Amino acid sequence: MRGTSQASHDAVLRGFETVLIGAGKDGLAIGDQLFSVVDALDASGSLRRALTDPARPGTDKGDLVRALFGKLDAPVQDILVALVTARWSDEEDLAQSVENAGVAAVLAYAESKGELIALEEELFRVERLLSGERELLVAMSNRSATKQARLALLEGVFGGKLNTVTHALLIRAVGVPRGRRLMPAIEAFLVSAAQRRDRSIANVTAAVELSAAQRTRLASILLDAYGREVQINVAVDPEVIGGIRVQVGSEVVDGTILSRLDQARRRLVG
Repeated sequence: MRGTSQASHDAVLRGFETVLIGAGKDGLAIGDQLFSVVDALDASGSLRRALTDPARPGTDKGDLVRALFGKLDAPVQDILVALVTARWSDEEDLAQSVENAGVAAVLAYAESKGELIALEEELFRVERLLSGERELLVAMSNRSATKQARLALLEGVFGGKLNTVTHALLIRAVGVPRGRRLMPAIEAFLVSAAQRRDRSIANVTAAVELSAAQRTRLASILLDAYGREVQINVAVDPEVIGGIRVQVGSEVVDGTILSRLDQARRRLVG
């Protein structure tokens, strides 16, 4: 998403934030309703075109939203009206913006219950598990399988082991991938959760688990570097031999012995 669409997305979701702050326990229901709208948009090209047609008056598009989705809660109708009266450079961007609003609502629910940190930790553990279980990842991401089959597999592995919000997000990512691969979808959830707490995520790979003192020191270093708190997620990989690898977004600081040995090997072989 870029240009006009990105500007519309950002402006509407900033306004939606005031609704989410006061939504409390209703955030989960708001998210579910927004996801249902995404599914309707994905299923109908004519609906997407009608709601993003720049030649059609915004009031007409707003009236169409209320006619089609009048049974949804008022906050859901209001943000849909705000979205369709904005301008979009691509009709697909409208559906993605509704999806992002749904994720924001679910995360706001987790925040209202004090479960945002727990959500991040659970998503990170799921991500690490799927990274190490390639067959499970492929099966859960298999677009040739039915939605019901993928969700049954999700339930078989994680059923009853996750909190409500983690479970809801994974059901969305596995059941309705919308062209996304599963691992990037989970990573996007992690980034959104971190942004909700005005933090970034540092994915750290180390030979051994970091001590509390080491975590505190690393958090301080990252705070100085980025000017905000950074959530530290640590994965232990004995193969790195020593040192740590830190990735924040697209930035990687690799200080592992294995990395230095590999760099030396490359220099030796030219």
